[in-house]
Amino acid sequence: MLHLNRNIPYLPTFRNIRCLSTSEISTALKPFYFAVHPDLFGQYPEQRIINENSLQQLSSIMETLQNKRAVKPITLPFYLKGKEKNGSFRYVKINIKSPNLRETVLTILKSCDLSTEYVDKIPKPPEPTYISQTIKVNVDKMDFSNLSENDPIFGQFVIKQKIKEAQDSFKLRNWLFKNHQKAKLLGEKNRPLAEEVKRLQEAIREEWDLLEIKWNCGWNETQYRGCLQSFMALAEQHPDAMHQLKGKVLVFAPFTGISLDGHIMLNSAEVRHNWLELIKNVSSYDAVLARIPNFEKAVSQVLRNIKIGRRKFMFKIMAGEYERNLMQITTSMSDYLSYRKFPKIWPATLQNFELVVENEAGPLMVSPTGQFIIPSSLPGQLLVNFITTHMEEAKIKANNYKQDKHKEKYLHSKCKNDFKLEFLTKDDNVTPELMIKCCEKLLNNKNEVDTFLEGMTLNICTYYSVLSDGVICIPWNFEL
Repeated sequence: MLHLNRNIPYLPTFRNIRCLSTSEISTALKPFYFAVHPDLFGQYPEQRIINENSLQQLSSIMETLQNKRAVKPITLPFYLKGKEKNGSFRYVKINIKSPNLRETVLTILKSCDLSTEYVDKIPKPPEPTYISQTIKVNVDKMDFSNLSENDPIFGQFVIKQKIKEAQDSFKLRNWLFKNHQKAKLLGEKNRPLAEEVKRLQEAIREEWDLLEIKWNCGWNETQYRGCLQSFMALAEQHPDAMHQLKGKVLVFAPFTGISLDGHIMLNSAEVRHNWLELIKNVSSYDAVLARIPNFEKAVSQVLRNIKIGRRKFMFKIMAGEYERNLMQITTSMSDYLSYRKFPKIWPATLQNFELVVENEAGPLMVSPTGQFIIPSSLPGQLLVNFITTHMEEAKIKANNYKQDKHKEKYLHSKCKNDFKLEFLTKDDNVTPELMIKCCEKLLNNKNEVDTFLEGMTLNICTYYSVLSDGVICIPWNFEL
């Protein structure tokens, strides 16, 4: 065999680079954990859930980085507890994209305006030393098969290869090939549980003449069954109180109370005694629910007949709190109008626009559906400025949404039928526009993945996962 000697530059010799230890990471992030810990948000269930989910993802990311494996760029939302005693908190988004553990820790701290002094004092790893020299290496005679990432010369090629393999494993076709059998087995194993949940749900609905029973705490059907069994036991012990449920919608949710739609919300984590107290007093909430349309009308009138809406996935708040939010924004606008007028560029009526009033910590934004989303604490001057600045954006998004929702419905049905899915769902943060892109991409590559999806439940979200009941989760922006 003819072997060619090739002149290649001498590769750098890497010393063992010191990474942050687990103890150092824990110490560095301690102020962050103190600011976002879910226990700090006991009175704010939606913020608590968001922080819990983000912390779980962050924990997985940090573990992956410590094991020197690649992670995809991701944005994690968090609520930070303020220093004041009035329960204030702020919303931040942490963009994690660096494969460097130290840089990731610094990104987390800087995003939350927390001190990086501790990390800055930890010595940085030395820069690799390059020797300006050319040597002759007979590449053809070298065996690369047993090299590891610790090899002083060619280890970097092994690392790059492993990163590529990791990236390839998260391409949809490869991921489904690897995980679809697992999902199928879990689905079959879960089927008796699903049937029992359906039986319990129907039995309770018929017994107490409920309009509907819903589960709003994720996909865990084991927990749902437990809630249904607990409720059934409670109903058998206190049948007189259960007549309050007639014609109502019962929802197992992250809080106990009455929703804006008049739904009876029972916290899946609370004791049954708290459920019973709410059910006994359901009728006392009727007066609050009856007043809400008048308070919404008052907000509409001080803003030139703007529509008052509720976005589908707005933070779950109780009727009494929503009433106070509407009163607060009405007062702010009345104060503004007592000494100012609306801008001349405003139309005579805002009836073609929609406003959603959320709690004091809610966002200030134009939603993907074209709604103005505002916190109830927003001063009148800032509210008028925001509407003025974003009026055209809201109009464009509202028109796009009207078109997208019909297209999404069509593509949803086509995907479900073409792939013979049992169910097709999506997470709350997947807008119609994103769902459309995902469905179109799936349909355009039907032959590549259809054999893995038949009979499955598919959930469109922002990550890959197989849930305990066999549900397949894939990101809307998957790569094939």
